[in-house]
Amino acid sequence: MTIKIYNTLTRKKETFIPLEEGKVKMYVCGPTVYNYIHIGNARPAIVFDTVRRYLEYRGYEVHFVSNFTDVDDKIIKAAKELGVDAITVAERFIEAFFADTSALGCKKADAHPRVTENMDEIIQFIEALIEKGYAYESGGDVYFRTREFDGYGKLSHQSVDDLKVGARIQPGELKEDPLDFALWKAAKEGEISWDSPWGKGRPGWHIECSAMARKYLGDTIDIHAGGQDLTFPHHENEIAQSEALTGKMFARYWMHNGYINIENEKMSKSLGNFVLVNDIIREHDPQVLRFFMLSVHYRNPINYSEELFANAGAGLERLKTAYQNLKHRHGVSANLADGDQKWLDQIKALHDEFIEKMDDDFNTADGISVLFELAKHANYYLREKNTSTTVIEAFMKEFEELFSVLGLELETEELLDEEIEQLIKQRNEARKERNFKLADEIRDRLKDMNIILEDTAQGTRWKRG
Repeated sequence: MTIKIYNTLTRKKETFIPLEEGKVKMYVCGPTVYNYIHIGNARPAIVFDTVRRYLEYRGYEVHFVSNFTDVDDKIIKAAKELGVDAITVAERFIEAFFADTSALGCKKADAHPRVTENMDEIIQFIEALIEKGYAYESGGDVYFRTREFDGYGKLSHQSVDDLKVGARIQPGELKEDPLDFALWKAAKEGEISWDSPWGKGRPGWHIECSAMARKYLGDTIDIHAGGQDLTFPHHENEIAQSEALTGKMFARYWMHNGYINIENEKMSKSLGNFVLVNDIIREHDPQVLRFFMLSVHYRNPINYSEELFANAGAGLERLKTAYQNLKHRHGVSANLADGDQKWLDQIKALHDEFIEKMDDDFNTADGISVLFELAKHANYYLREKNTSTTVIEAFMKEFEELFSVLGLELETEELLDEEIEQLIKQRNEARKERNFKLADEIRDRLKDMNIILEDTAQGTRWKRG
């Protein structure tokens, strides 16, 4: 098999050759869990879930790891605003993440490590960097000596001299060099902290992923992935600290998905145009959001608007309708008619074309175009009053196989009990916070799915209508 991946490190497509034949070690940077995920978080979740699915489809055994940053300034800020501790905030939004991404068709990772559960490994990593001369303690903080690492800037393709322009030492920082970055931050009064050789504190953002990737996947991994915004400084710093420690290449292939714009403007807090996945899937089929994300090549920017989202929904419905039409004609005749072999050959050709497109840097946009071609041929076959069970089953099998590779569903499935319980939990939390609008929306969403709620003194009960 020949799969090509665009490697951010080399800025070119390369033939994918894993470290160990038939096996893939893959790490994807997960969210900082201080709120519900927005569609910018959803894109890498969907994209790299699809990459994983496709690698598995092509016969690889994929060890897939994606972390949670569950201690961070944003989490501490959210905890103060909500009047709870940081761990409670993180736990709440980790559960919400799983509920949202499950609705989007994303499989859980083989491991979802959390920063707070890997503090020993992080501290040991930092200690080893200090011993090697790559890091130093200063006023309870620990910094990485950026200039000591030869090759800093190779992922973002920037030189140290270019990076120096604009680098500043912030008030309270005791760095040797403006380019140095924090590995450990001394505790501030009232903040969550851990004991360390440098006093109470917590880790810097970048060291967390290096330590967890090494613990769960080893010194060198095959694929490291995340959003384009993580290229610098996060992934650049991961390379520096990991390779400084081990002397080995950290990741062989770096994959980054493009940005999301909202109505042709960059999504940002300052513009107030964040779109939460939770809001979308309360009103729309979450599969449409997945289909929408996959309709553009992962490295390209994608523009979200109500009109484009509606168009994606209509496109997905056309494909599902083509499949349902086949299903309703299933079993009419077991015999191949004259000319039916050409239809089987056409299905095989479309299957091969899908593989070709996906092998070329996971081009889901072109893969979906192949699905529309498959639907067009299926519709034409039925329109011509053809009735061969063999051909109809071949069309159906192809739809089922390719939809599965993309993580899409042809049939609408009932919510699992655990998904219902999770939505009820979110509703109860919303009511506790007096967010009655959200609570009512969750109830209405469940009602639309024939889930009836009954609020009692003992708690909320539910049944299928």
